[in-house]
Amino acid sequence: MKKVIIGTIACTFAFSSFAAEMMTKNDFEKVKDQYEKVGNISTSGETSAADAKSELSKLADAKGGDIYVLSSGNTSNKIHGTADVYKKK
Repeated sequence: MKKVIIGTIACTFAFSSFAAEMMTKNDFEKVKDQYEKVGNISTSGETSAADAKSELSKLADAKGGDIYVLSSGNTSNKIHGTADVYKKK
């Protein structure tokens, strides 16, 4: 039983470590020469900032990105955000 639990925890950790990370515009400016843009993503209708961040990360992963940089956001009744996706050169 312990082997199954440990294996599940290790698999969960391994998969989560490959998720695209959000980077601030200021931090991105310092390293932008190391990345190439691979697309844009957006999400809308999310009910929390954490949900929006998670959705943007999944969308960036689907485009093969390593990071995403938020380009706009709106928190009227539902959260909406757009981001540029980049991968290491």
